[in-house]
Amino acid sequence: MTTASPATRTQDPSATPLERLTRLLGELTGPGQPFSSEALAELDRTEAFPTEACRALDEFGLRSFYVPAEHGGALESFDVVMRLLRAVSRIDLTVALSHGKTYLGAAATWIAGEPEAARRLGRRIAEGTPVSCALTERHHGSDLLAGEVTARPAPDGGWLLSGEKWPINLATRAGLVTVLARTDEGGGPRGFSLFLVDKSRLAPQRFTHLPKVPTYGIRGADISGIAFHDAPLPEEALIGRVGEGIEIIVKALHFSRTGCVAMSLGAGDHALALAAEFVVQDAGGGRLGLDPYVRRELGEAAAGLLLSDATALVAARSLHALAGEMSVISAVAKAFVPTEVDDLIARLLHLLGPYGLLRPDAPHTGFAKVERDHRIIGIFDGSSLVNRSALIEQFPRVARGYAKGRWDADGLAEATTPHAPLRPMRPGELSLVSSGGCSVLAGLPAAVGELRDLAARGHASTALTTLAGRLLDVSDRLHQDMAAIRFPPRAVPGHAFRLAERFESCFAAASALHLWLRAAARAMRPIPEAALLACLVKALTDLEEPVDDAARTAFDELAEALLSRPSAPLHSLLDHVEPTGSQQGAAS
Repeated sequence: MTTASPATRTQDPSATPLERLTRLLGELTGPGQPFSSEALAELDRTEAFPTEACRALDEFGLRSFYVPAEHGGALESFDVVMRLLRAVSRIDLTVALSHGKTYLGAAATWIAGEPEAARRLGRRIAEGTPVSCALTERHHGSDLLAGEVTARPAPDGGWLLSGEKWPINLATRAGLVTVLARTDEGGGPRGFSLFLVDKSRLAPQRFTHLPKVPTYGIRGADISGIAFHDAPLPEEALIGRVGEGIEIIVKALHFSRTGCVAMSLGAGDHALALAAEFVVQDAGGGRLGLDPYVRRELGEAAAGLLLSDATALVAARSLHALAGEMSVISAVAKAFVPTEVDDLIARLLHLLGPYGLLRPDAPHTGFAKVERDHRIIGIFDGSSLVNRSALIEQFPRVARGYAKGRWDADGLAEATTPHAPLRPMRPGELSLVSSGGCSVLAGLPAAVGELRDLAARGHASTALTTLAGRLLDVSDRLHQDMAAIRFPPRAVPGHAFRLAERFESCFAAASALHLWLRAAARAMRPIPEAALLACLVKALTDLEEPVDDAARTAFDELAEALLSRPSAPLHSLLDHVEPTGSQQGAAS
C-alpha cells in the first residue's frame, strides 16, 4: 500500500490554486519535508540546489501557471501567479527564484506571439523542462546594447551562436535558454535577436557550463553561466523576427518584473512574521511587545509592506487592464517594491539587534537568510537605477498626460478592482513607452474627489480625506517638476532620480487609495480605514512631508494586528477585499 504525496493529498478541486498551494506548503514545512526550516538551513549552509522543494512544486503543477492558457497552461490572470510566487517566497526565496525562473525565462516567447512556437514551449514546460534567460554578460552587465554574444547565419541554414553569458540564474540546470545575441555587427536597437536554445539538441562540445558563482544570498541557487562555441541552432529557434530582440525583451521584462515584486512581497511577509514572533516571545516575557517605540517601528514596517502590496497588485492586473502603460508601471513596481522591502528588513533588523544575525538554524531562525537572499531581487531584471532611468525617460509624456487629465478610467477601474474579471492579456498592446502616461496618478484627482464625497456622507473620516488631499498636492507639484526637467540623451541629472523615487511613493499611495475606493464601491469586504491611513502616512513620511503624531497612531493599529497573530502573514490588501458568496465562486 502506498501513501499519497503531500501534493496529491492537497488536490481539492473546489479550492482555489492559492488555497491548494498554501495547504501544500503547510504540509511540506513539517519535519523531514523539503520546506522544513532544518532542510532549508542545511541547503543554505551547503550552498546546495533545492531539488526536492522544486520537485514538490512541480508535482503540485506550479509550472502550468507560468504558461498562458492559450498555449496549454493555466495562466489566465497575472495576479494569480503573483500570489502563488509570493506564497513560495514567504517560506524560502531561493526556492521561489529557482523554480520561478521558468516564468521569467519563457516570457519572451509569449510576447513574440508565434502560436506554434508558444505551444511547443508550453508542452516542454508541462513536461518539466526548466527555462532560463541569458541576457547579461561579464563585461557589460545590464547594458544589453553592448552585448558581444553573436548569432550569425549558418552556411546550411539556421544560426551559429557564439559567446558567453554570465551570471545567469539557472544557466546550468535549465534545459532551454532564451539568449539575446548580436545579429548585426553594428549593434544598435535593431542589431540583436532572441533565440530559444534547446541544450538537448546541441553536441556537448558546442556549449560549456560555467562554474556556479558563490553568492552572498540565495546560496543554493544555480547562479552560473553558459558559453556557446559555434552552437548550431535551427531556424525555429529564432524568437520573433531578426532584429526584434531588444524590443521583445524590454516588453518581456514587464512580465518578469511582476514576478520579481511578488517574490519581494513574500520575503517581506517572512521578515515581518519572524520579527513579530521575536517581539512576542522575547526573553523578557513579551514585554518588548509593549514598548511604544517597538510597536511603532513594527507598524511602520507593516505599512511599507501594504504599500508594496498595493503597487504589486495594481502592476500585475495592469498587464491585462493597462498594458499600454506597462513601461511606466513595471518600472515603478520593480524600483519601488524591492527597495521598500529592503528598508523594511533593515528596520526590523535594527529591532532584532544581534538576534537578527544568527545562523538560520539558531533561535528566531531565518532572518539573516531573508536579509541576505532578498538583496538580489533589486538587481534581477534591471536594478532600481535601470528602472528609474526608464521612468525618467518618460517624464515628459507622463507629465503631459497628468496636466491634461488624460487617463484610462475603465482600465484603471479594472486594474484596481481585485477579483473583478480581467480582459485577456494582449502582448501586442505592450509598448516600449507608455501610450497614455500613467492612469494611476492621472486618476488621483478624481479619486480624492470620490473620497471627499464619501466623507460628506459619513463613510470616510476627515483624517483620511486630509491625508489624501495632501498626497494630491504633492503629486501636483511633482508632475510640475517632472515637466520642467530637461537633459540630453544619456546625461540624466542626479535630481531626476529623486523625482523618480517620489513618483514611486505617490504611485504606491494612489494605488492603495484606488483599491480602497473600488472595494467600497463594489460592496466588498472593506479594507479597514486604518490600513489606508497607515499607507498614506507612510508614503507622506517617505516623501518628507510633515505628518503629525496623531496620524501616526495608524501604525500602532497595524502593529496590534500583527502582534495578535505573529506567525501568520500580515493581512494583505487582497485579503481585505476577498469577495464572498457568489463572487467567491466566480473568482475561484
